[in-house]
Amino acid sequence: MVQIKSIKKYLKNDGSEFIALQLEGAVEFVQSQQTGKFYATVRKCNMPCTFDEQTAQQLIGQAIAGTIVRVSAEPYDYTIPSTGEVIQLAHSYQYQPVDSSTSVGKREPELV
Repeated sequence: MVQIKSIKKYLKNDGSEFIALQLEGAVEFVQSQQTGKFYATVRKCNMPCTFDEQTAQQLIGQAIAGTIVRVSAEPYDYTIPSTGEVIQLAHSYQYQPVDSSTSVGKREPELV
């Protein structure tokens, strides 16, 4: 299950706005490749929607069937908020419906 945690407004190049739902998956435990210790995390992603802001606000807290999957992406720089360290990533996360007959993007190993 995936939960709608919040909404975010984005500005398009033409100056118009659109709303995205901020989704969060279930808690999962992963092992650090550097320390070998386990830590708890959740996968998050944004999903554009056609709702107005009021309708999107009413959806916050609702659970929807599906998962958030890791998919390959063009390499990009990411700044770790807690340390300010800049690292390069080559993946992103996307919502995957439960009954979808095709997968979203190319799935990668679950190692973090």
